[in-house]
This record gives sequence, C-alpha cells and structure tokens, in this order.
Amino acid sequence: MGNFFCDVLSRDHEVAIYDIDKERLRFTFNAMRFTTMEEIREFKPEMMINAVTVKYTIPAFNQVLPYLPETCIISDISSVKSGLPEFYATCGHPFVSTHPMFGPTFASLSNLSNENAIIISESDHLGKVFFRDLYNQLHLHICEYTFEEHDETISYSLSVPFASTLVFASIMKHQDAPGTTFKRHMTIARGLMSEDDYLLQEILFNPRTIKQLDKIKAQLDRLQGIIERRDEKAMKEYLNEVRENLK
Repeated sequence: MGNFFCDVLSRDHEVAIYDIDKERLRFTFNAMRFTTMEEIREFKPEMMINAVTVKYTIPAFNQVLPYLPETCIISDISSVKSGLPEFYATCGHPFVSTHPMFGPTFASLSNLSNENAIIISESDHLGKVFFRDLYNQLHLHICEYTFEEHDETISYSLSVPFASTLVFASIMKHQDAPGTTFKRHMTIARGLMSEDDYLLQEILFNPRTIKQLDKIKAQLDRLQGIIERRDEKAMKEYLNEVRENLK
C-alpha cells in the first residue's frame, strides 16, 4: 500500500519514500528514495504517511518524529487503530488517520469504484480534507468514523471473513474434481494466506473479534442441530433468514 500511495500521489505532489530495506526501493519510480533519516529532515515533508505493517506503526512513528517539521501532518493507514488515539494525543503533531478498505490481494487497483475508505473523524481538519479529495479522485466510497466506530466495524467486516476463511482452509483436503463454490472459496483462502502474518494477527487480535467469533459459533451450533434433526421446517426458516441478511 505504501507503493500504491507513492504512485498515486506522485502525479500531483513531490513524493519521497523511505524504507529500512533498501532492496524494496529498487522498483520505486516517480519519487525520491531515502535510506537515511537525515534525508527526511532535509526534505521537510508537509505530510508523512506511515504505511508499515500494523505491528510497527507506532515504533515507526517514534523513529521518524524527531526528523519531521513541527507542522508536518502525520498519517496512518492501519487496519486496526488500537493504541493510535493515545499516541496521537501526545505526539505533538497534527494527524489524520484513514483506512483504505482494499489491498493488492483482491482489489483491482486500476478500478476502485466499488471499494471503500474510512476517514477517522477525530483527525485534523486539513488532513481530512486532503484524504477526502484523494479518495474522491480514486472514486472510493468514503465513510467517516470515530476510532471506536472504526475498530468495531473492522471486527465485523474483516474479522468475520478472516476467521471463517481460516476455519474453511484448516480442514481442506486435496480435491481432484472441486466444484465451482469450492474453487471460489479456495481462491479467497489462498489470497488471505498471502497477506502479511502480522496483519492477520492484528485484525484477529482486535478485542472486539471475540464477540464476532461467539456469533459464528452460535450459528454453527444452530445449523448443526438442524442438520442432526433433519428438520426441514427449521432449515427453510434458516435459509430464509440468511437470504434476508444478504439483501
């Protein structure tokens, strides 16, 4: 996602990208490539977007803050915001926190009109304006949530499919003649497992995930009971409820 933002922003802005792994900068184009913090100080950025893995978001901020101008807006695109409200409250910089609800695994980065982005409402006004303009240019559907509302939403929209897909993949056996539905599920599972382990961990370790897992277990118990009883009436009611949820 860091490369994605670099590419998008370099069309209209002067962009520099820093990475502790110099090899990752080899295929970075239309941007300056920095390998030292002193280069960041000399660049004097007006905004710094932190696109590291969720686990290292706050440590990365702490590493770079001494080299930023006081007026520099700092930004994260983290999928889980745990700890960030407290960090921003004491960092001494204006901030903007957003979450593009897509990634290179499943989304078509050349056509994002069906994708979503979240902007955190507690963010600095100018930062919100910047990202709202950017996300509008990308034709994203934009929602504005508080930090609390964001993590509650993520516990449902990411934790539920992540957990369900992991359970599906954990009982897989080789299929010589898989059906269409099975193949589609496998495509999703393989895509999920190509994601960064820390990202999967942090999303699933969201404190609100447990409540969602309890709902999944309750529905599995209900479905198992219906199947064990071969209760056609209860199955019909269950299927109708699911169809209603999908409207």
